[in-house]
Order: sequence, then C-alpha cells, then structure tokens
Amino acid sequence: MRLLTATLLWGAMATLAAAAPAQCTVTGYGTFACDVVLDGGGLAFDLPDGSVFAFTLVEEDVGTAFVVAADARPGQLPKELHEFRSVEGRPGCWARDAEFEFCVLVQQ
Repeated sequence: MRLLTATLLWGAMATLAAAAPAQCTVTGYGTFACDVVLDGGGLAFDLPDGSVFAFTLVEEDVGTAFVVAADARPGQLPKELHEFRSVEGRPGCWARDAEFEFCVLVQQ
C-alpha cells in the first residue's frame, strides 16, 4: 500500500495498475526481487531500504526517476534524477550516463 500511495502522491503514474513480480537491478542496491507497478508511461517499485523508486517517460526514449525516502513526510520532495535513456541491447534497462542505472525484468 505504501508503494501505491507514494506513487500516486508524487504523480509519477496517472492510473492504478496491479503489481507484477519482477527482478530489479539498481545502482547501489544490486539485484533483488521486486513487485513493479506498471502503467503506459511509467513504473514504480520499493527499494530494499524501504524507499520508493518511480520512473516515468517524459519524451520518447527519455525518462525521469524519483526516489521517495522511506521516512518521507508530507511536503517533502523526492530526489529527482533526470535524463535517463534506454540502454541499447538491454531491454528494460535505463541509464543516466555511467553514474546510475536500473533494470526491471517483469516475470511472464
């Protein structure tokens, strides 16, 4: 419920969607099992430390991510990470130069 609430609160996703089991890899967190909420232009999932990672497309092949702290209070802004681009040859992976990358592989 916290994931869905944070996702809606920060406006990263416009519609409700069911969570799908996935494998996530995020710089600084490694690879871990996650439940991903997907919609047509974005996704969100919990990070191992309890923070929420939300990603949305802002134009074709360019996205922005938001990290909402696990202990976020009302009015506290999320950390915003700009200029993610899809990683060529690695479906489901997005990177911001060499400094930050995430991949989401949804189980079929």
